[in-house]
Amino acid sequence: MADLSTSRKAAPKVDLTAMVDLAFLLITFFMLTTSLSKSKVMDIAKPDEIDNIREPVPASRTMTILLGKNNKVAWYMGEPGKSSPHIEGVSQLRTALIRNRDLVALNNNQDAKKTLFVIVKPTSGASYKNFVDAMDELHIAKITAAPAIDDDHLTPEEQNFMKQHNLL
Repeated sequence: MADLSTSRKAAPKVDLTAMVDLAFLLITFFMLTTSLSKSKVMDIAKPDEIDNIREPVPASRTMTILLGKNNKVAWYMGEPGKSSPHIEGVSQLRTALIRNRDLVALNNNQDAKKTLFVIVKPTSGASYKNFVDAMDELHIAKITAAPAIDDDHLTPEEQNFMKQHNLL
């Protein structure tokens, strides 16, 4: 009778230690040599009440954007109560910004110092996402003047309009 224990071949074993070492070296190399993407942020500074450094901007160059609920905005050119606001979705804001920017530039003979000035007024019904989207649209539309953010001073005309159209 033959002894089976002596005639059986041992199964080959593969040592993966070197492979694991190489994988960790590669991971470490790529982590140290690649740069992480830089976050793109927009500086927004809300001036103090007593900070009146800016010169008055003519109403003909001023666009006011009222951020409402349900992803809606109301915007108008000029002074409140003297021009009728337009209601649009946040996604259509870019078209209005570009059109008004070009109109102001045309009316001021392309003077780089007389560009569109935008006032953004978030209302109580607006979402933070809509505010960020509006700021992004200002950047995309290349509005060069820093926007004024005014979340405290809705005029009675603006409040009535927003209430009438169920945007507050």
